[in-house]
Amino acid sequence: MSQSARRLTHPVVKNEGPDFHVEIEKVPVPEIGMRFCPDVTATNAHFPGPEDVLIRLNTTGLCLSDVHLMSNDWNLPKMSAMGTKCAGHEGAGVIVKVGERVKCLKVGQRAGYKPIHDVCHTCEACKSGRETYCLSAIYTGCHVNDAGSYQEYIVSPERYTSLIPDGVSDYVAGPIMCSASTAYSSIKESGLRAGQWAVFLGGGGGVGIQGVQLASAMSLRVIAVDTGTERAALARKYGAEEFVDFKTEDPVKKVLELTGGGAHGVFVTAVQSYPIAPSYMGSRAGAKVMCIGVSPMGKYHVDLDTTQLIFRNQSVLGTLREVDLESNGGCLSKLNESVQKLKQGNVAGRIVLDFNMP
Repeated sequence: MSQSARRLTHPVVKNEGPDFHVEIEKVPVPEIGMRFCPDVTATNAHFPGPEDVLIRLNTTGLCLSDVHLMSNDWNLPKMSAMGTKCAGHEGAGVIVKVGERVKCLKVGQRAGYKPIHDVCHTCEACKSGRETYCLSAIYTGCHVNDAGSYQEYIVSPERYTSLIPDGVSDYVAGPIMCSASTAYSSIKESGLRAGQWAVFLGGGGGVGIQGVQLASAMSLRVIAVDTGTERAALARKYGAEEFVDFKTEDPVKKVLELTGGGAHGVFVTAVQSYPIAPSYMGSRAGAKVMCIGVSPMGKYHVDLDTTQLIFRNQSVLGTLREVDLESNGGCLSKLNESVQKLKQGNVAGRIVLDFNMP
């Protein structure tokens, strides 16, 4: 049977909203030369894509952002309104086919699929190396019809496809496309220096645990704020100097005590923490709250005392970006179960779906 005649298992979201679930359907393997148009007024239109590559994914990370999209609780149109059924935005695999005008990428190279499918490459943001803020960005699992990384084969433009180096497993490379890159970008943009205190709110979750590991590797003094023995053990394993369980003690009071007056940087990956996030800065001059997690529409606003910001030179910043990693592997048949666990907050570390697992 030819590749084009093969039919694949294809996870799609059903009943978008608070009670969504994921079902498996059968679809053909996508063909090089055709790519879906991101225009939401013509979601079934196609345009030629000879500069694309076809990637067979081996793994994909499951991200809470996918849950928000499927729950339809962000200030965005529904997935179906954007012509999208399949979520996911952090995949790792191998190139199995290239378009006729592809110049550099080759069949057999390992490649990743990122949260942003492509950007305009011509605006000020793109030209200054901040292409993740491109206003014309096409988001994976959102604007590209059925191009989320929950499916085994995806079409990706050559100019925005990331190669994966040897020595990095697909279990690590998939989440690096989103969560690890997000954490790294936020730490870098915070300007924190070795020896300063970095507090991760949600430090035992998928993005948080990678932030903990990266910050520790960058010689920051790391405090993870989360709850549960499993997340505590995970955070300490990957470099947290301290773990504060918000269910057993006052987390702000404890952090101020541990840091001697306040954190230098507060990294918010657990959106429920936004209302009190500035409190973790205490009286620390020049401290920053780095906003990473995207809140559901109308929830979890940051409460600011502008006087405190002015007199202590404090700030609140947002970052967007597309290691050993503690991952929980899962097979495709368990996808809905895994997504529901993620939705309920019952996951320590990162769930990684393995397409090769029986």
